[in-house]
Amino acid sequence: MAKNVLEVKDLKMYYFTSKGVVKAVDNITFNLKKGEVLGLAGESGCGKSSLGFTLMGMPTPPGKIVGGSVKIDGREIVGLPEDVLRKEIRWQRISMIFQGAMNALNPVYTVGYQMIEPLLLHKDMDKEDALDRAQKYLELVGLPPDIVYRYPHELSGGMKQRVIIATALLLEPDVVIADEPTTALDVVVQAQIINLMKKLKKELGLSMIFITHDLSILAEISDRVAIMYAGKIIEIGDSEKIYYEPAHPYTQKLLAAIPRLHEDIEKLEFIPGQPPNLITPPKGCRFHPRCPYAMQVCKEQEPELKEIDRDHYAACWLL
Repeated sequence: MAKNVLEVKDLKMYYFTSKGVVKAVDNITFNLKKGEVLGLAGESGCGKSSLGFTLMGMPTPPGKIVGGSVKIDGREIVGLPEDVLRKEIRWQRISMIFQGAMNALNPVYTVGYQMIEPLLLHKDMDKEDALDRAQKYLELVGLPPDIVYRYPHELSGGMKQRVIIATALLLEPDVVIADEPTTALDVVVQAQIINLMKKLKKELGLSMIFITHDLSILAEISDRVAIMYAGKIIEIGDSEKIYYEPAHPYTQKLLAAIPRLHEDIEKLEFIPGQPPNLITPPKGCRFHPRCPYAMQVCKEQEPELKEIDRDHYAACWLL
């Protein structure tokens, strides 16, 4: 059985703003196995990207990790000094494919200059060897090696995204976080990027957290899926279980809102209302103001994740 390469327990990251404390990542627990892809889905503002940056040990200011544990291959990273995180953890043990490839590359430097920087810093390689390695990884993601001599403005959106993916893999990290890697790309290029990620997972044995609001994309690539709502994971399990037997009402509503070609429907489902303010989240289950099945207990007590089937967990009083 594959071992856990990432173990997250009771993780909390709050934004301390002038208007109050935003509980963006609130008591999150999950594991990621070697070679596994965990899809992380939910509406915009549910805390997906905040969780990704927190796992990197770099919550966006004014965010701070206020509790919990993150272990990469058994090593605790919460509480490590910034210089240790920079030298020993980020990009070497855990890396991130940032959202929005259009803005992720510096326009005044060549692609090669930007790619070899982490190799020079972390691997102490000379420039020639670093450039050679960068070219090999560009070929791995389907780009010609001479891309290293080009500037970002000379590349299409899909090519830029492939450069970002190659850069995230350069130091061979244990875990890769892909934060909406298909955002702002057209449908054809999206499909190419998804196929590339599937190929890399197979060839490199990648352990990956794939963040998106598009559940149809996760069906293509994920082994397991975690559904986030208002800073919490409310359901997690095997991809097929989540898609064909969703347990939580929120997951059911999300899946019902996906248009399907083989179904003849006149009106798409939608979830009434809007996600709660995370400065003052609702008492009890955070979904209860929007849930068609809400009971009194839902308004008073917060449900915990419990196993409802083998490796399938959900937090709901109905279960």
